[in-house]
Amino acid sequence: MKKIVLITLFVSSMFANDIIIKQSSYSVDKTMQNIKDILNAKGLNIFAVIDHQKNAKNIDMNMNESKVIIFGNPKVGTKFMNENMASGLDLPLKIIIYKDKDSKVKLAYRDGTWLKKEHGLSSNKLINKVSNALNNITNKAIK
Repeated sequence: MKKIVLITLFVSSMFANDIIIKQSSYSVDKTMQNIKDILNAKGLNIFAVIDHQKNAKNIDMNMNESKVIIFGNPKVGTKFMNENMASGLDLPLKIIIYKDKDSKVKLAYRDGTWLKKEHGLSSNKLINKVSNALNNITNKAIK
């Protein structure tokens, strides 16, 4: 029972505008490293990591830790863009890892179904593959 409660607590996700939010049991940096390790193991390209807190400090502003990783697989993204070039506005994929106002570390990303709805993409199989991959990557990173 305790294990179920912990799993529910750590893997709880909210669907709001197809944004999935999960709580991590690790720091922002450790969660980010976990995601990088998983992406590298899967052979996905990491295009950039943006440190929002560092950028805020550079202009003498404060904010909680917040980092975005931008990644993807050009073979998949190209298929989406060949169907609707405007989908490139939302590709490559992104995951944000941040410390919220209660100092809890969370990550968030848009579900693949959002990409389908937003850009009128027709490949259910490919969208489901992206959604499942994002879910698996993030679940592994936070446990």
